[in-house]
Amino acid sequence: MSVNDDDLRAAVGAGVITEAQAASIARLSDERQGYREARAQIDEPFELFKGFNEIFIVVGLSVLYAGWSTVAGLSIFDADNGSFSAVLLALLQIVVLVPLTMYFTVERRMIAPSILLSIFIALGGFQMGYGLANGLRLEASGALSMACWASAVVTAVYWFAFRIPFSLCLTGLGFFGAAISLSQSNGSALDSPFDIFLLSTGSTESLITITLGLIAFFVALRFDMSDPHRVTRRAANGFWLHVLAAPAIVNSVALTLYDNGGIGATLLLFLFLVFMAAIAIIIDRRSFLISGIGYMIALVFTVLDGEFGLVVLLIGLGLVLLGANWEKLRCWLLNILPHFKGKDRLPPWQIKKGDV
Repeated sequence: MSVNDDDLRAAVGAGVITEAQAASIARLSDERQGYREARAQIDEPFELFKGFNEIFIVVGLSVLYAGWSTVAGLSIFDADNGSFSAVLLALLQIVVLVPLTMYFTVERRMIAPSILLSIFIALGGFQMGYGLANGLRLEASGALSMACWASAVVTAVYWFAFRIPFSLCLTGLGFFGAAISLSQSNGSALDSPFDIFLLSTGSTESLITITLGLIAFFVALRFDMSDPHRVTRRAANGFWLHVLAAPAIVNSVALTLYDNGGIGATLLLFLFLVFMAAIAIIIDRRSFLISGIGYMIALVFTVLDGEFGLVVLLIGLGLVLLGANWEKLRCWLLNILPHFKGKDRLPPWQIKKGDV
């Protein structure tokens, strides 16, 4: 009889063992069974659903929510039925979603329904904030800011209550939207949506983007380092925060350099993308690499002036080879790097000779 990662997660969920004990068991299992065999099962775990029944339930919940919104006359940017009733209906929606979460998340431990319920909770918080702003007769940017703040606070409370990793991502998006909207209400204006990433403009929005991206990155690292074997929900929390942080960081720096043009900026952009690829490999998170692929292809378009087919083909080949040899490359990179603070808390990288 063998115990796998699903058994450990189930034991943690049932309260049989703690998350720390689950990580210790997984670490001992790695040492006894060999890193390569164990690593294949826990390599950056990612699940959107466990079976088609979850998809069926997601469809049912979506239809149920659509019906509720129609009957209640509730929509995200509509408080014409009165600010008080809009807030009341949104609050009622949140209250009803709590027992649904207790059933599908706590009792059934379903992934896709939990993600969808988190979205509904965020929409409920948004509507509640928007209805309140409408009652206070705030202008559009102020109303949007209050709605985003309310959504962020509601999803943060929701995460503390149910620990659904995806709700952390929604919380971050809510705070981001609130900060951007608040800057708009204070007189800042965007000439283009891309200005939220262009640091060269010196806009408040671009500084907000890079700051929140870095905050999300360091919080994600904290989750990752508390669960290096990635057998608990802390690893999933880190994953969704990296999904949020990677576009904010990569787009802010890369788009700024790309927009500046010139040989110097192009070289810096290339070096930055290589640096972010190295960071992705070291922390064993591929999201930063995915965020930089578009800029790498854009560089090919710019530098080669249309003669890009072969180079794009080579980039694609390189990505496939990188994915196939990720563990070997990561092992080599971390072995040549000197010891630094937190290195021993990264996901394991030592591969036994017989496993490569």
